[in-house]
Amino acid sequence: MTENAVELSPTGWVQDQTKKILETGTTEGLTVQGSPIVLLTLKGAKSGKLRYTPVMRVEHEGSYAVVASRGGADTHPIWYYNLRAHPEVVLQDGTVTKTYVAREVEGDERAGWWGHAVAAFPRYAEYEAKTDRLIPVFVLEPKG
Repeated sequence: MTENAVELSPTGWVQDQTKKILETGTTEGLTVQGSPIVLLTLKGAKSGKLRYTPVMRVEHEGSYAVVASRGGADTHPIWYYNLRAHPEVVLQDGTVTKTYVAREVEGDERAGWWGHAVAAFPRYAEYEAKTDRLIPVFVLEPKG
């Protein structure tokens, strides 16, 4: 990631979670609706500014998935477009921070990761039922 200004989310609870992570240096002990989270740092598609985005922790064999559910809304979260435009991200899990490259998955690969995601955060199944869109899933693999 380049040295850029970092902008916090305007959404109150997201900003609060992010500030806690930045203040404590860890994502440990922080949850959303009872499930653990990790912190993504990604670049804005239009602004180029770095953005912090806490997401549910979905880890499997050293890779992570991020689910663009937006609570089952009919539109993608803004970070979806940022990730599509700039797939290199920094992910913090606990106190460990690494660079990853994201790719959107489809078909059987998506189905497998969707299973991991629902196991980590069961409400994803409810979100899927609320919308007609196929909720995008990205796999983040360590860079290099």
